[in-house]
Amino acid sequence: MADTSVKIDDTTRDRLKALADGAGLSMKDYLARVAEEKEHEKLLDTATAVFRRVIGEPGILDRFDADFGGLPLAAHETPRAA
Repeated sequence: MADTSVKIDDTTRDRLKALADGAGLSMKDYLARVAEEKEHEKLLDTATAVFRRVIGEPGILDRFDADFGGLPLAAHETPRAA
């Protein structure tokens, strides 16, 4: 893949360089990682919106409980051995 350059101000470049150095990465590798993380965040945001829309439909949670036995007990509600 061919490299290219992007014009940014010195302050932004310095901030990115410091972050890359702190992560032990080159600027190129750091920016690639940031792009991947941002793509992942966007996918999670989309999935969250869809999930909220689905569980907001009447009867969905009752149907889930009927099909799968409901949500698991919270860790603090789990019975413990004596």
